[in-house]
Amino acid sequence: MAVEGRDVLVVGGGIAGLAAAAALARRGARVRVLEQAPELAEVGAGLQIGPNGVAVLEALGLGEAAARRASAPEAIELTDRGGRLVARVPMGAAALARHGRPYWQFHRADLLDLLEGAARRAGAEILLGARVARFETGDGAPRLRTEAGERFEADLVVAADGARSRARSALFGGGAPRYAGAVAWRALVPAERLARPHPPVTRLAMGPRRHVVSYPLRRGTLVNLVAIEERERRADEGWMNEGDPAELRAGCAGWAPEVTDLLGAVDRVFLWGLYDHEPLAEWQRDGVVMIGDACHPMLPFLAQGAGMGLEDAHVLACELDARTDRDAALAAFVARRRARAERVQRAAARNGRIYHLGAPGIRRAAHLGLALMSRLAPGRMLGRFDWLYGEDVTREG
Repeated sequence: MAVEGRDVLVVGGGIAGLAAAAALARRGARVRVLEQAPELAEVGAGLQIGPNGVAVLEALGLGEAAARRASAPEAIELTDRGGRLVARVPMGAAALARHGRPYWQFHRADLLDLLEGAARRAGAEILLGARVARFETGDGAPRLRTEAGERFEADLVVAADGARSRARSALFGGGAPRYAGAVAWRALVPAERLARPHPPVTRLAMGPRRHVVSYPLRRGTLVNLVAIEERERRADEGWMNEGDPAELRAGCAGWAPEVTDLLGAVDRVFLWGLYDHEPLAEWQRDGVVMIGDACHPMLPFLAQGAGMGLEDAHVLACELDARTDRDAALAAFVARRRARAERVQRAAARNGRIYHLGAPGIRRAAHLGLALMSRLAPGRMLGRFDWLYGEDVTREG
């Protein structure tokens, strides 16, 4: 397509959408982002960016600015519900040495701010309150219509509109998402409310049918909390459903003090249901291409949703810039991304099963295996994810 001078519409102003806008605008495309929300903000959410995602931030010229806003955990500590250390995976300097880049954690609003700035500086226009009602294709020039009646036409539409993508349901079908039998609670807790400071590590406390992840953000002034609970009662897939803090606390009653102290400090929590999505047969058609969660939503047990969106954005921009034929470029993008994204989807689902082993005997055996590996071969623990964190999509352009 050779994107310089081309008109591109990006639907969705999240991580993947803003990264794509920045990457395409930096290559000379005329980019407009249509975001349905009235402002680019996210309440109560932290996210993790592995070295594979950091490579894309650097390629967007955001390495130094991101480093100033990021937290870098010294380790991942896996414990049982009573607080006993099961395994410790060194991160920090170890991750940097192994993969050449750090492992970062952000308040989602901070990363959105960085990507918005990069997109605007590159010349992208961001239109807020623009909710797309209809996608029109068929003659090679995709068109959109918003709920307010505005019409847009472009050479390319990039659908980055999240797990409940309208573009996916309108153009690409796929089966209905399957409830994964679990919900996730998320909250941000001011560190000043805690009886003891959270150490500079990612904690993962594991129990039957549930686990709790926590890590500090913004120089330790906030603690991000994500708690996963298996249950039959469903919740919506959206991120902004209010939950009941008392219900969250009840699920972990009797756990270690560092867990109950953190949960006791929660005064506002959001709840979302976890759903499996079958891989799609098509990712692009008639000048519309999907990226990020719109295309391959995944369970959160590898913390790679944002990382995969960043990778998608970079590869898409590179393939479009390298070819004059738009459809050939989009086909090349799908060829580079499909197998990796689907592998991450499968690995995330496997991780969730490991965290929630219910039978006491099986759980003790699994924990013993993790403990032995952590003590005898700590490098092997981190090395289990070389295939994930060691991938650098920016090497290929």
